[in-house]
Amino acid sequence: MKLCNILVDGKIHLALETARGVIDASALSLTMEDVIAGADRAGLEALAADLAAPVVEKPVYANVLSRVGKLLCVGLNYRQHAINTNMPIPKVPVLFSKFDDALAPAGSETRLPPWEDSYDYEAELVIVMGREAWGVSEEEAKACVFGYTCGNDLSCRDAQMRSGQWLIGKTMPGFAPCGPSIVTSDEFDPDKPHAIQSYVNSEKRQDSDVTDMIFPVAQVVSYASKYVHLQPGDLIFTGTPSGVALEGGESKYAWLKAGDEVEVRIEGIGSLFTRLI
Repeated sequence: MKLCNILVDGKIHLALETARGVIDASALSLTMEDVIAGADRAGLEALAADLAAPVVEKPVYANVLSRVGKLLCVGLNYRQHAINTNMPIPKVPVLFSKFDDALAPAGSETRLPPWEDSYDYEAELVIVMGREAWGVSEEEAKACVFGYTCGNDLSCRDAQMRSGQWLIGKTMPGFAPCGPSIVTSDEFDPDKPHAIQSYVNSEKRQDSDVTDMIFPVAQVVSYASKYVHLQPGDLIFTGTPSGVALEGGESKYAWLKAGDEVEVRIEGIGSLFTRLI
């Protein structure tokens, strides 16, 4: 099942992404958080199968979560990306975070502050937590996951590399676009091949597979849960493959600039578009 939040007359409505298009599920009086908590899966499945249910034309997406939880990120989780940035291959997941106002919906605009210029893109698979996880084993970890979505870990590289703490280069407002839909974990297995790609102004920049992660989903969730009390609705960005601008600097790809459009594609989930202003 693919679930999303859309804006209708300024209000957030839960919706379903189906083969026919996006269907407004507001008649069920559910929020995304209700569904993560386990509410009325049967009603959603019936609505998805209802061929008479009207399709929303040109849906405007809201954040994948109406109540933003923790935004946790994993750095250097693809081997070639670590090599290309001249950083050591990590022996344990490298964790950092973003603040809640970094979260942005699919199709939205993100402003690039003019006092910096080293802006970069990072296509990432994002974990959506479905259960509390505190000190869970790797065997228990995937059962704590509700689903997965597309993410773009937008970064300001000069600020990120200024010290050993990456936070200020990662958490500007709108620097965590996610969506458009959350695919439930019963329909997406991150341990099986799924292409992950990014495009800048329709030019392919990244092209890999989610199975190339150094630390797979179960290991990421288990390790993170030893230090961060994970809750339903928390998001974990799982790292980016090679092909970002940082790896070659402006000799290969220019930094992002106002007017650029970035697309993240993950096979089995969808496409996340962000316009930079």
